[in-house]
Amino acid sequence: MTLDPGVWGVLATPLTADGSAVDAESLARQVRHYESIGATGLTVLGVFGEAARLTPAERRTVVETVVASSDRLPLVIGISALKLDEVVAEAANVLPAVGSRLAGLMVQVNSSDPDALSNRLNEVADRTERQLVVQDYPVITGIRIATADLIAAVRAVPSAVAVKSESSPSPPAVAELAAGLDVPIFGGLGGTCLLDELAVGAAGAMTGFSVPEGLLACVAAYRSGGFEAAREGWRDYLPLVNFEFQAGIALGLRKRSLVLRGLISYDAVRAPGAVPPESMLRLLEEHLRRTPGAL
Repeated sequence: MTLDPGVWGVLATPLTADGSAVDAESLARQVRHYESIGATGLTVLGVFGEAARLTPAERRTVVETVVASSDRLPLVIGISALKLDEVVAEAANVLPAVGSRLAGLMVQVNSSDPDALSNRLNEVADRTERQLVVQDYPVITGIRIATADLIAAVRAVPSAVAVKSESSPSPPAVAELAAGLDVPIFGGLGGTCLLDELAVGAAGAMTGFSVPEGLLACVAAYRSGGFEAAREGWRDYLPLVNFEFQAGIALGLRKRSLVLRGLISYDAVRAPGAVPPESMLRLLEEHLRRTPGAL
């Protein structure tokens, strides 16, 4: 069993105005929106969900809220830790709330050595008794693995059901992974390379973007009309995609976008996330006004 192709939206974790707690009502609203627009599934507690900045109790609240807010969408649950015991503890904290909705635990690449990586992933699978999505995101982990070595590692992990490839430049990595593995490959990086990833074999997107309708439109157009149709449909969303993915303020921009769209109530972020300068917030509104269906 592998993940279904399509768009797996990465949920932002809405916080209260002062950033001190999870805003469960806003989170539920965001989940219902993804369900209403036809997302394939949801990724919970991902990097853009600020999972590493949440307490264990807050992570449980997030998962419980998501599960209660939709009875249909399958879930990928992100794990932030790299060390084996910490990975298992993170999983144990939230798994009771997920039940049959779990499509896979998303576990980070933690070694550049393919044998060490496959051994660790198999240990995680054995100890959690769950399927795994392997995430390669070296900007976050600080660990780089050659694509050929990642292929070798994933081939040796029977429980692997997908790879989320976020090693830049992503299209060459996605092309090699898609050719070398039997599990689906999903792009991330805010959708910045979505069209090219689809063209070289990606199964879809597993990423956060404040107007996920654009991700869905691009993937659907590629399926029905190929590269040209997807390029045409994606073009109007690209300025906002690129604008939202600015280093250091990306999360703040995306949360402000979600506020302006009425999907969450507050745009608070936790350190080291930063509040974007006012000049960027004004420009963000201009981008939103010109993005199909955003406002």
